[in-house]
Amino acid sequence: MINPNTAIFLDRDGVINKEKDDYVKSEGELEIFPYVGNSIKKIHELGFLAIVITNQSAINRGLTTHENIIMIHEQIQKILEPFQTKIDAFYYCPHMPKESCSCRKPKTGLILKAAATWKINLESSWVFGDSDSDVIAGKSVGCKTTKITPNFNLQNAVEQVEELLTK
Repeated sequence: MINPNTAIFLDRDGVINKEKDDYVKSEGELEIFPYVGNSIKKIHELGFLAIVITNQSAINRGLTTHENIIMIHEQIQKILEPFQTKIDAFYYCPHMPKESCSCRKPKTGLILKAAATWKINLESSWVFGDSDSDVIAGKSVGCKTTKITPNFNLQNAVEQVEELLTK
C-alpha cells in the first residue's frame, strides 16, 4: 500500500533510461533500462510514490519541445503498463544552467513543488539520481539520497531501501 506522504524522487536520464550526449529529444531516442518496470513496481510495493524530477534543458536550447518531453513521459508510462505500475508524476525543468531558475537541480524548486502538491514528508523520502546535482538537491530538502552509477543502478537502489525498511 502506498503511503501518500513518502516518495522516491527519480532523476530520469541515467536512472530510468539511457542518457544521451545530445539529450533524449523524442520517443524514438528513449531507451528504458530493462529493470525499470519491476523497480518502479517495487517502489510502490514498499509504500512510496514514484516521482520523476528531471532537468530538461534541451527545451530551452531549442533541441526539443515541451510537447516532445510530454510524449517521452507518456511513452515511459506505456512501457510500465505491462508491469502494472506507473510514475505517479513527472516534473521537469526546461531551463539552461545560465538561466539561474529555482527549479533546475541542484536547486530544489521541483522537489518542493512536488512535495507541496502531494503533501510529501521529505525526511521520509529519497532521491535517486546519477549526478551530484541530484544528490545535492535531495540533501538540501532533507531527503535521503542514493547515487546511481554504472555499477549501482535503480534496481540496486530499490533493493537497498527495501533492506533498510526490513531491518
